[in-house]
Amino acid sequence: MPLLSLIAVAVSFFLAMNIGASNSAAEMSAAYGAGVRTKKQAVVLIAIFALLGALIAGDKVIKTLGKGLIPEGIFIHSFTAVFIVLLVTTIFILFANIFRSPIATTHAIVCSVIGIGLYYGQLNGAKVRYIITWWVATPIISFILNYLVGKYLYFRILDFLARLGSEERIKKILGALITASGCYMAFSAGTNNAANSVGAIVGANIVSPLTGAVMAGMGMGLGAILFGGRIMEAVGKGITEIGIVRAIFVETIGATLIFVASLMGIPVSLNETVTAGIIALSCASRGFRKTARNEHVMRIAFFWLVAPFLAVGISYLLAKWIM
Repeated sequence: MPLLSLIAVAVSFFLAMNIGASNSAAEMSAAYGAGVRTKKQAVVLIAIFALLGALIAGDKVIKTLGKGLIPEGIFIHSFTAVFIVLLVTTIFILFANIFRSPIATTHAIVCSVIGIGLYYGQLNGAKVRYIITWWVATPIISFILNYLVGKYLYFRILDFLARLGSEERIKKILGALITASGCYMAFSAGTNNAANSVGAIVGANIVSPLTGAVMAGMGMGLGAILFGGRIMEAVGKGITEIGIVRAIFVETIGATLIFVASLMGIPVSLNETVTAGIIALSCASRGFRKTARNEHVMRIAFFWLVAPFLAVGISYLLAKWIM
């Protein structure tokens, strides 16, 4: 493998590690915030199931990012384009991890590719519009469903659980459910977000979709183990003490939305979808105004709103300057 290809692979793996760390907030922060899992338990589960998700169903989104937004030939014939996408995405994710805020990694990578497409004047506009529609819909659906659970169903569910028997039995049931929902979330992350690190090098035919999925899954797992604990603090306990029952709904709703998108080959933001659910629960229990004033919510909103536009602009300007 040529030296430039090896460098691209190394950068992609480093990017996968950062994605794994950033995604930890979405995948296990609910359970961690509820006090069910320790940081060590959470990150190990993330590592295992993210890899499984990438291997089993990660290829469709990988192909979308590598070949669906811009013509395949751009990445094949321009290593500069590959490196610009990887560089811009890595910078944004590193910055978010440093400031302990869950960034939408999907937005960063997709918008970096869009910047390249704008530079070449070869962008699949229909595909971009379709993806953006999903970006808008998934957090809204997550917010609505979780708000309804927190506002109208939560206490009814608690009453039902109270009639099941002893406190010890209830804890075992909830522990099993939240473990299953968390693993489901990590699996869904692997099916969708693996593409964020390897889409460009797959599009350049440096690695195959299968090899890319394996590499991304391993990188995400390692990143979660090494760096994921700090990010979970910000979302799991910084926004609201969500409780075990709420955590199960957050993870299950978010994982289902992400998995459906993955089956359709649509890259969507796992962090945005799940964090929207956690914010919804805070709104249901504490009110909209108090939640909106939370410093963590404001910082998260800033990254969500600003990062996509900056990624497009920086990617386009770098392409114009270098190529």
